[in-house]
Amino acid sequence: MTYSRQPYLYLLFIITLISCKAKEEENVTPPVITPEIAPVTPDKEILDEVQQATLQYFWEYAHPVSAMARERTGSGDLVTSGGTGFGISALVVGVNRGWINRAEAVDRLTKMCEFLKNADRFHGAWSHWLDGNTGKAIAFSPNDNGGDLVETSFLINGLLTARTYFTGADAKETELRNKITQLWETVEWDWYASRGDNQLYWHWSPDYNWEMNMAIRGWNECLITYILALSSPTHAMSPAVYQNTFQASGFVNGQPLEGYLLPIGPSYGGPLFFAHYSFLGLDPRQMQDQYTFYWEQNVKHTLINRAYCLFAAPKNYGYHAGLWGLTASDDPDGYKAHQPMDDNGTVSPTAAISSMPYTPYYSMQVLRHLYTTLNKQLYGSYGFYDAYNKSRGWVAKDYLAIDQGPIVVMIENYRSGLLWSLFHQIPEVQNGLTKANIKQPNPETGFYLAIPEIRSGLYDLLKHPDQNKYPIDVSIKDAGGFTLTLEKENGSVTENIWQEEQKAPGLYPITFGENVPAGKYTLRLSSLAGENKLVVYLH
Repeated sequence: MTYSRQPYLYLLFIITLISCKAKEEENVTPPVITPEIAPVTPDKEILDEVQQATLQYFWEYAHPVSAMARERTGSGDLVTSGGTGFGISALVVGVNRGWINRAEAVDRLTKMCEFLKNADRFHGAWSHWLDGNTGKAIAFSPNDNGGDLVETSFLINGLLTARTYFTGADAKETELRNKITQLWETVEWDWYASRGDNQLYWHWSPDYNWEMNMAIRGWNECLITYILALSSPTHAMSPAVYQNTFQASGFVNGQPLEGYLLPIGPSYGGPLFFAHYSFLGLDPRQMQDQYTFYWEQNVKHTLINRAYCLFAAPKNYGYHAGLWGLTASDDPDGYKAHQPMDDNGTVSPTAAISSMPYTPYYSMQVLRHLYTTLNKQLYGSYGFYDAYNKSRGWVAKDYLAIDQGPIVVMIENYRSGLLWSLFHQIPEVQNGLTKANIKQPNPETGFYLAIPEIRSGLYDLLKHPDQNKYPIDVSIKDAGGFTLTLEKENGSVTENIWQEEQKAPGLYPITFGENVPAGKYTLRLSSLAGENKLVVYLH
């Protein structure tokens, strides 16, 4: 048998050609392929965007007749007194940052005050819900169609903040201040403590009298109600009512939870709005009594809420460092005051974001995750939707006034302290705090307000978005010469912040680390009396 060699020669030719081509390609440098990396949005831009978008709920979506805040998207003419109070403070933020025209804001607030003057009032208090066209009360529940003192206090909080901010000598701002004063001084706080039992009550109705029978007790969102009831120049209640009712039941805690000793309040601190609603205006940094330092209370409450989500909650809920925060909000089953040990996997953006003054780094982790990774699911015309349940694949599509307002206000209190500063300028409020025996703290020498993470021993510091430096407060109890340094882990000094500087007793806000790389450091405060150290992680 003979074989033709032609196919073999052809095959040899092809193999030789491929071999030569391969050797040729060995000497060619392959192209460099650079992966596309999405640009990281700076924190300042995210905060600006979220504040502005959320603010529009109260500016763009306000009721056209009354200028009040609608209870939620889709609530039509139903407006809310408490949510409006939150919104007034948010409008002050908008004006101060140049996002809203000042004159237009004054006109809007004057219109609102005129509406409130003519709306249904019940011994000076407004109902929880009102008709935005007529001002008539709308029943919140079958026996609750009259005055709601707690919602009224949220409203007055916002109005007094606006009165303090709009200090212009022109006729319009003067008129606005006068209208606010008239509304404030005609709330009969003492009437709601007039039953003869030395207690302050939440509701009263001309149809149902005191049938709701809800005394304002224990640690919750109502501290602002008591402070304003004590502060009123015309209808103040007795300080004994505060001691008898609010502080008498369920006030002291003292349980170690997730490693933190919580001074007051229910187990695990309750839903996070307890740390928000009363502190939109009241500055917890300046409040201490025989029970607690209110800053410490709110920081620990927030850290407990976070620690529960990350370490103790059911794993199938999907909580993580960028997804935590339990408070009252919509959820797949309706509406619920979510809190540790009583949650169903529903995270409310307002919970962690409104805690930003207390836990800036941890709250910013959540804000970044919601704004970037979950943006298409959770972000709309007025900022973040009300709630999200990862395990059930559910997203709330409504916005709620009482959840929107704290986002704008508490971000601002973190960024500038604006609302806290304004509210604490009010003489009547200072009088009320004195009656409640709440005083300015007198801290020991050291790093003021810093509460390290219990599991790591570190204090996580976020570079301030507006200053591009790391902020911290240092307290000095006794005068002397002080040196303050930032040190690397090996003990070498990275930055001399103070060098044997003479300091009088007081509180010193400082900034540092503008050009310092992220990482673990030690802040060391030393004097002849000794030294204080704080291990920090700069992010």
